[in-house]
Amino acid sequence: MERLQPNRGDVLISEPSTIGDLTFNRSVILLAHLDADGAVGFIINKPLDFNLEELIPEISEHFKLFNGGPVEQENLYFIHDVPHLVKDSIEIKGGIYWGGSFERIVHLINTKQITSENIKFFLGYSGWDASQLASEIDLNTWIIDSNTKSNDILNSLKDGQYWQQKMKKLGGEYLLWSNAPENPNNN
Repeated sequence: MERLQPNRGDVLISEPSTIGDLTFNRSVILLAHLDADGAVGFIINKPLDFNLEELIPEISEHFKLFNGGPVEQENLYFIHDVPHLVKDSIEIKGGIYWGGSFERIVHLINTKQITSENIKFFLGYSGWDASQLASEIDLNTWIIDSNTKSNDILNSLKDGQYWQQKMKKLGGEYLLWSNAPENPNNN
């Protein structure tokens, strides 16, 4: 069977068998960068227990912060859908952009030109070297989803069940996991 290759902008969905890994268990990751040297992604469905304005006092609005992954968790990253407002943004895929001027982002938030519908903030990122992601895909650690829409990515926490929704959409053997508790001992 031919192994699927991920592309920049694809979403990686952790297999239900990823149990015991607190970072990646039930994770959905947007691949923001992918080339021969490796990959960078952001976990889009795991909010942290504090908000952006607690970290950046200059922000006057409430924005959730997400655990982007285990690498460089002291650094702040963001994805958005407003490249016309944020110079030097890099397109990931289909209307989702990464980065740009953070000072400009602060101004746009404080003047209410950007809302939580337009942007998502992460502490840290998920990273793989050149062969690591391919190896994890070969080991069936990740399901590759190339069809996730940009609006779906930016609003992936509306009901807190994003990974479960992905399991339902996959159907078949995954349908059972959509209703299973995170800890199988709680079943």
